[in-house]
Amino acid sequence: MLNKKGKSYYFCWGFFLAFVIFLYGPTFTIVVLSFQGPEGGLTFPMNGFSFHWFHKLWEGGGYVDIGSAFRRSILLGLILMVLTVLLSVSAGMAFRKKFFGANFLFLITVSSLIVPSIILSLGIALEFRLLDETLKFLGDKYSIQWIINDFQTTLNMYSSGLGAQLTWTLPFGLLIMFAIFNRFDKSFEEASMDLGASSWQTFKFVILPIIAPSIIGIALFGFTLSYDELARSSQVMGATNTLPLELKGLTTTVTTPVIYALGTLTTGISFLAIFIAIILFMIMRKK
Repeated sequence: MLNKKGKSYYFCWGFFLAFVIFLYGPTFTIVVLSFQGPEGGLTFPMNGFSFHWFHKLWEGGGYVDIGSAFRRSILLGLILMVLTVLLSVSAGMAFRKKFFGANFLFLITVSSLIVPSIILSLGIALEFRLLDETLKFLGDKYSIQWIINDFQTTLNMYSSGLGAQLTWTLPFGLLIMFAIFNRFDKSFEEASMDLGASSWQTFKFVILPIIAPSIIGIALFGFTLSYDELARSSQVMGATNTLPLELKGLTTTVTTPVIYALGTLTTGISFLAIFIAIILFMIMRKK
């Protein structure tokens, strides 16, 4: 009996190890190949070891404006993170009480997880194209000079792009808040109000500290989902590209390990965000 138990134990560990290698093996391979020497190629064996391709990537040249691409993706991710947290917490508080249309509003919010990403991106792009045509029509009809002379499109990163990515990040944040408030002990709030605290004081000093670790999780979802989103961004970013879109274009044109260097950098940013979230979670938990 012990022998059989031992075999099953090692089998489970072996299966788990094989799964981890299968899942993260390609990423590990990209990281290793990104440190090839100047004469290195896209496959093994490695030809030397250096940071040459990271220097080439940072220089830009014919590859990608790495500085601008990173700044756009990180800034958009931070904005999405803040909006996702604010809207998720607000909606979580609102949905604790019944109100007219609550079920319909919830279903509309989470339905974006079911709709194919590329279809949603096309739909939002079409919506903003129609808005463009409407504004141009009004500009011509009423002789609005700034529209006639300067207006080009409403499609850009902080309008259509922001909206498209919010349809991806917000449902996750909302579902997390629902899970938290479904097992939230309301007696803490009642005790606070019995002691004379206002609604805002109860939220600030009672509810917020309890749900703070979950807020960190929502923030992590908001940033990482935005940072590496491709399909929903493909049709709605206007004249500017985020880093995933630049990376998609590079996969068909770059034939040097510079593409691996970019992959290593983006993976490092993602792990850094996760590490920061874990540290914040541990600090909140200790408090």
